[in-house]
Amino acid sequence: MPPKRIAIVTSSTRRPRLNPTITRYVYDVLSADPTIPTTPNSDPSITDPRHITLEILDLAKQSLPLYDESVIPASLPATDPTPHYTKPHAQAWSSIVRKCDAFIFVTPQYNWSIPASLKNALDYLFHEWKGKPAGIVSYGSRGGGKAAEHLRGVLNGLRMRAVGTAPGLIIKHTGLPVGSLSEEEEQVELDARDVEGWRQAGIEGMMRNLGMELVCELDKE
Repeated sequence: MPPKRIAIVTSSTRRPRLNPTITRYVYDVLSADPTIPTTPNSDPSITDPRHITLEILDLAKQSLPLYDESVIPASLPATDPTPHYTKPHAQAWSSIVRKCDAFIFVTPQYNWSIPASLKNALDYLFHEWKGKPAGIVSYGSRGGGKAAEHLRGVLNGLRMRAVGTAPGLIIKHTGLPVGSLSEEEEQVELDARDVEGWRQAGIEGMMRNLGMELVCELDKE
């Protein structure tokens, strides 16, 4: 049985941004957890239906304009919607999402909600999301709980199976570079005080619980 693919989604597309750094933090915590079966079996005759691969999916690299499809995603054939989109970027996005089995959406909070880039990416598709397990990790000056709550409603509308654990990371000390003119996106480093605060608040344990909830959901399939 091939491994299940869990995509950890970087949801913000602005620059500069903290989102890629938070996504990498989530990836590192989950990939280091020995209870989550992310290491391939050395013996190909042994299969673990819970075995997963973790990968990062950055919405900034998908080149999705403001939703411009002329077809309604939910009206397309459920078994193979990809060729029925009218826009090449929608077809490409459909193909990427169809290959993933579950998702962790890592999102900042913008005015009590999620970034427009995330809502836009979700709205492009329907069957590609439907029925798949999903987790939410939010962050912000107060942890991003309002964004997580809003996103959960959107995922329910897409008929995704959102798991219960939703860690919220409070950002107190980590800052963003201002006025950078570099063509390359500047990597933001997490302030050690924030990381220690998350650890003391049990955030890493919550992330591991989220990972295992997704594994258990995938195990049902």
